[in-house]
Amino acid sequence: MSYLQQNFACGTRDITGESYAGVSGRHEVNGKAIVTTNGAGPHNIQMFMLAADGTVLHVLPGYWAPADILPEMELAKKLNQVWISNYSLNQKRQEFYRLQLAHVSAHSSETIMRSEMQSFDKKYEAKHNLHTSDTILNPALAATCLTKGVQAPEGAFKTTDVIMHERMARRPFVPYSQFDVVAFSNYGKPFYDKHEDYRNASGQVVDKDAAKNAPKIGNAKAMQGNNMPAAGRRRRAGGANSSTASYLARRGVRTFARYGVRALMR
Repeated sequence: MSYLQQNFACGTRDITGESYAGVSGRHEVNGKAIVTTNGAGPHNIQMFMLAADGTVLHVLPGYWAPADILPEMELAKKLNQVWISNYSLNQKRQEFYRLQLAHVSAHSSETIMRSEMQSFDKKYEAKHNLHTSDTILNPALAATCLTKGVQAPEGAFKTTDVIMHERMARRPFVPYSQFDVVAFSNYGKPFYDKHEDYRNASGQVVDKDAAKNAPKIGNAKAMQGNNMPAAGRRRRAGGANSSTASYLARRGVRTFARYGVRALMR
């Protein structure tokens, strides 16, 4: 939190109803919390880290553990220094590519372990994108998870930290308005929910019917197609309508330490 306060001007943008949005339960600020894996729910939330002019420095798809998001924020700060440097545009893009891929090799074994793709996301990719998905390392091994009760063996799928950095490396210093959120966040099931408000202290869902029928939020068309409750189409509290450009124009730029990078949770 202190790193965010010192280095980021934070804000949110509500993506309810966007064509690329996924679907999840409503997560109220006074609701329960639950631990999940890095990169889980990429359709539901994307965390943008922007330079003062709205250029995308880094994006994290889905949830990320506090211990793993801090090094990514530090990377964004380094990338910001590259962006505001006197390097040529080509040099900046080359350094962006190098730093993104170098960061993968610096990840700890704990980060890698926390970045294992969810089993249902693996099955989704194997079923729908076996030979086209960049999340799959070995299609033959990945296909084994389509058999009921069988887990994909090690080496079948990439971890989400690798997927994220590889996808970012191909998107060097893109303006926020031109960032292809659809392609970047596209892996796994569009629907993701942990039903945290319906779990007991042991982590078990105690009322499965209530959890199944709880209000949803996200892509309105997807909710209609799945007969999801209409209550989920309401806006989340605190959603912002203003664009990034107008926000930055109003706030202005002081020093990097206060306004050099803006984190956006989409």
